[in-house]
Amino acid sequence: QVQLVESGGGLAQPGGSLRLSCAASGFTFSSYAMSWARQAPGKGLEWVSGISSDGSDTYYAASVKGRFTISRDNAKNTLYLQMNSLKPEDTAQYYCAKAMKGTLSGGSWAATNEYHYWGQGTQVTVSS
Repeated sequence: QVQLVESGGGLAQPGGSLRLSCAASGFTFSSYAMSWARQAPGKGLEWVSGISSDGSDTYYAASVKGRFTISRDNAKNTLYLQMNSLKPEDTAQYYCAKAMKGTLSGGSWAATNEYHYWGQGTQVTVSS
């Protein structure tokens, strides 16, 4: 069965960094696009970043572009999100998600119906 297990969350100071990981199993990881999304307290789910199956294409929400970097290691079946210059508004539960295709186009990356498996999330808190 498909499993997505996030890790790496925690408490960071404003301006600090964290690196999230998502360990995938139960499917051919290298064949599917993946994304990170987040949900802040009292808010809806926000797509953060996506990466194509071979890692050649990456996409970011405007709110994180230039600060976050998505990557993947297909040999290790692991997805990453390097988060730099963290801000208090980055505080949220972060989820990784498996797309139903090897890549997506344009606004489809942010569409939740393009993803059919989600991890349980890891909490990121940015506070001084």
